[in-house]
Amino acid sequence: MQHILYFNSMSTLVKNRVLWVDHLRSFITILVIAHHASLAYTTFAHFEPAAYISSTAPIVDAQRSKVLDIFEDFNDVFFMSLMFLISGIFVTPSLLKKSQRKFLHDRWKRLMIPFIVGVTLLMPIAYIPSYIVAYGKFDPIHFIKDYVTVEGWPVGPPWFIWVLFAFNLVFACIFPFIRTTWEKLGNRIVALQGNTLLFLLVWFVFTWLLYVPMVMQIDAGKWVGIGPLMFQYSRILLYAGYFLLGTIIGTKPLQEGILGNHATWLNKPIFYVILGIGAYAFLKYSEGPLTRMMKDGTITETAAYWIYRSSWTLSCVASCWMFIVLFKFFSARESLFWQKMSPNAFGMYLVHYIFNCWLQFSLMNIALHAIIKWLIVFVGATVLSYGLMVLARKNKVIENIM
Repeated sequence: MQHILYFNSMSTLVKNRVLWVDHLRSFITILVIAHHASLAYTTFAHFEPAAYISSTAPIVDAQRSKVLDIFEDFNDVFFMSLMFLISGIFVTPSLLKKSQRKFLHDRWKRLMIPFIVGVTLLMPIAYIPSYIVAYGKFDPIHFIKDYVTVEGWPVGPPWFIWVLFAFNLVFACIFPFIRTTWEKLGNRIVALQGNTLLFLLVWFVFTWLLYVPMVMQIDAGKWVGIGPLMFQYSRILLYAGYFLLGTIIGTKPLQEGILGNHATWLNKPIFYVILGIGAYAFLKYSEGPLTRMMKDGTITETAAYWIYRSSWTLSCVASCWMFIVLFKFFSARESLFWQKMSPNAFGMYLVHYIFNCWLQFSLMNIALHAIIKWLIVFVGATVLSYGLMVLARKNKVIENIM
């Protein structure tokens, strides 16, 4: 098993340290499915028939819900940063066990082969409903031409996979030269675990430096790249930084490091729940006052944006802390649900967009409340993605890759 990092003869306690991280990663995958299911029903959603890739989502329904605005936005603030952090944790121990060549071969097989399949086969199937909504019919030849030229070969959710591979590639190439430095950084982080306030402050400042100066210069929603090799420009340093933070955390066995039992910052789950919810509530509450202050000249637009993006950063780190602590406390033992979900989570991430888009499309002309439609799409896409992966993994080639 990939996540059993250091010794085959681990104690149950050590295995549980890995289990809760594995469960958290699977949970974020489920959250991604729920997030994408909500995009058709937000009040700010819009569809652009001339180029549907410019829409806020592949399918936009007439039914909307402000509740789903909050749900979508809350997730967007933190969950991909946390996913990169978790992914980075397993990189350093893997490099310590394997040669660089073996490591990159395994990462290519694990990440880039699914990415290639995703962007050449799966994502076109997912975007067919968008094409039908835009053009009122389905013409296969025109669809392919439009998909590559007008839409620019949309990447969809697999963007995360190729970016993660790129981070792995760069880190593997430089690791032999920075190994000693990385081990020292790992020791310094562990040394902070006895001082909760200082540790949290360092984490916040680290995140702020990665994100706020960048987003102050670049449109927060801007994506750049070539063809399907796209990424969100304003967050690329944030994601890279969290991945690298994960690799530093991974220099120590999980039970001994900053995520272990001796890390006092993890011992206050109620505090982190209050902080996580409170930080996001403050972020949303600040929008109105900051807008009014800009209009009456009390504060400049630039200053207001600095404040807002700093609040966004606090919400990001507080939500990451909240879910790390909750899963550390309450999901350290195996359960049947996670036992079934974890081996299929990566594949579910890869294929879920097909089911999301087609279910949203099938519900467009049905008179149901937006939240009911969201629940149908979320549950349907989750179940269908899981079922497809269970069946697909019966194939030895697919099982070997996944």
